Amino acid sequence: MRETLSDLPPGTLVLAACSGGADSLALAAALAFVAPRLGLRAGGVTVDHGLQEESARTAATAAGAMASFGMDPVLSRAVAVTGGGGPEAAARAARYQALQGAATETGAKAILLGHTLDDQAETVLLGLARGSGARSLAGMPPRRGVFRRPLLGVRRAVTRDACAALGLDPWQDPHNADRRHARVRVRLDALPALEAALGPGVAEALARTATQLRADAEILDNLAAERISADSPLAADSLRELPDAVRSRVLRSAAIAAGCPPGALTAGHVARVAELVTDFRGQRWIDLPGGVRASRRDGQVMFVGTT
Repeated sequence: MRETLSDLPPGTLVLAACSGGADSLALAAALAFVAPRLGLRAGGVTVDHGLQEESARTAATAAGAMASFGMDPVLSRAVAVTGGGGPEAAARAARYQALQGAATETGAKAILLGHTLDDQAETVLLGLARGSGARSLAGMPPRRGVFRRPLLGVRRAVTRDACAALGLDPWQDPHNADRRHARVRVRLDALPALEAALGPGVAEALARTATQLRADAEILDNLAAERISADSPLAADSLRELPDAVRSRVLRSAAIAAGCPPGALTAGHVARVAELVTDFRGQRWIDLPGGVRASRRDGQVMFVGTT
């Protein structure tokens, strides 16, 4: 936590995003302890997705816990979970929008998220299984915009132990035991099976892989961003001249900008769109997640929302 906050000037407001689970509750407690010792202000925000019967009470409990830590301000935001890409992606989008709004409203310069090393390992393994490419395998970044993840090097068991040591009673999200969700199956089945087959340390190895790939992915992303800022970024002739890794990033960014949920847009989708550039035979449109349709018209790759 100290390392994550070390670059912020005194008086800066930092918010912890807290659901009431062990990871985010430990995160909030750590922020409440460290921030005043660095001359910073510690606040918190909880988001009620309205997806469970007790969601409002759970959000109120999380807000009460943060207030008991002396955090101020403490905000609670209710959101409507709508949109494409599945319920998990829709909930994530609604949550991040609410958190970004909380930062704007309060003037906070950083919002801390409670993702742990275990979350990172699960993200990498899911990306590998879905064939989502290097960006997905690079996992979650420690920082992106206003968001920071101080606990990416911390195991989930440590946050549970921290809550126990502090006498805190974390909320147990029933979704975390629901095997209908791919991430839950990875957590409860896939990772334990890999540990049993390969020995301990699989989660740590996956997290290290993410760190190693992130540097490479960032270089390619920067090259793609430069291309997107150029004139006629989606001209097929210009796209054809790009390296595959850069071209795919340009097309992926354009698809997301048109409304594709990032979590639902796979490398397979992007590869099919790339065929409009590298292997165009007059084919018609390509349907993408989120009701987006890609096509080629007058030498340009076009992305249009259909819903």
